[in-house]
Amino acid sequence: MLTHSYTPEHSPPQRRWTQFVRIFRAAGWDVDVIAPIAHAPHGRRKLPRDEAGRPFKARRGEFGESVRTVPYLWHRTTRRGRLLNHLTSAVCSIPAALMGARPDVVVVTVPSLPILGAGYVVSRILRRPLVVDMRDAWPDLAWESRVVRDGGRSSVGRVITAIQRRAALVVTVTSGFARTLTDRGLRNTATVSNGVDTSRIQFLDPPAAERDRLEVLYLGNLGESQRLGVPIRAAALVGDRMRLTIVGSGVRQKRLERLARELGAPVEFRPPNHGKEIFRLYADADSCIVSLRDDWKSFETTIPSKTYEVLSVGRHVTGIVLGEAKSILEEAGAGHVVRADPQELADLWSMLASDRSLLRIGRTGRNWVERNADVEVLGREYLRHLERVVEESRR
Repeated sequence: MLTHSYTPEHSPPQRRWTQFVRIFRAAGWDVDVIAPIAHAPHGRRKLPRDEAGRPFKARRGEFGESVRTVPYLWHRTTRRGRLLNHLTSAVCSIPAALMGARPDVVVVTVPSLPILGAGYVVSRILRRPLVVDMRDAWPDLAWESRVVRDGGRSSVGRVITAIQRRAALVVTVTSGFARTLTDRGLRNTATVSNGVDTSRIQFLDPPAAERDRLEVLYLGNLGESQRLGVPIRAAALVGDRMRLTIVGSGVRQKRLERLARELGAPVEFRPPNHGKEIFRLYADADSCIVSLRDDWKSFETTIPSKTYEVLSVGRHVTGIVLGEAKSILEEAGAGHVVRADPQELADLWSMLASDRSLLRIGRTGRNWVERNADVEVLGREYLRHLERVVEESRR
């Protein structure tokens, strides 16, 4: 399995694949993970070498999997820096993948586009079937985000689509994007959504019935996709009746901090946190933001990875999302969904500050996750897909 991020880093691919690797190992599968030396989110190694990994050296992971780490390129937290870093690690992943035992199947998890190419090359060299774990709507997202400019749009799109067509299976995390791929002629698609292990997630007591101000929390990436300028402007409109706490890092962090200062918005920025500290942040929050910008069409078939965790802890959700993510929040009945409009969002938060009974959503979100996003069920479903791919390849 090739990925651009794995334990001990904390990221969406790490969360998804740490859970699945645990399930695969429990079912008796051997798993070889190829990933860069742990260096996110700061672009440099912060952990001891034995934890972060050594170039091309393998170690045993938490569940007995082999984790072989590859070099990375020190970079600043910019789009170009991350791309060059991903290119470096992807190229190094090819020889690293050839150092271990010959696998039955090669899995590559995207959105890192360079690692997609590396996964394809490895599968061809080893003559083994390729499974593409397509967690974002590529190539559509590359065009909308202008990661790929107009001049390279057609060529990059053709390369991505060609690899998708040549893969034995393309796994999406939303049914909407699976339909998009099917409409383009792909017949080798399946959907295995993200999920959480609710047995490891504490269900919190409801927010206090009375409080001096509304506490709103955002946890996650501070990038272009989240369009966090909207909640910052909304917080400025609400004023002292609320506080917005933004926890994370990303390419837009400095711009967002500057915007909050210019507006005098009641916003507090904190560095990324993990483990027990995350649940202390959840416990102190009244509402948690799930946000994706609404001017990129591909996000109609995208679900923010934090959605399931926020639903599981029992906190009210402020949803600024479209399409499938909006449908999930409305079906779960665990909060309110608004447009990406500062005034509309400010009106919602003012209403919640005035009537705190609206924050008490009970177990509706948790119940939805247990029915639809239990990681044990999802992991076993993924295994069935892999078993089918391997069986067909052997035939």
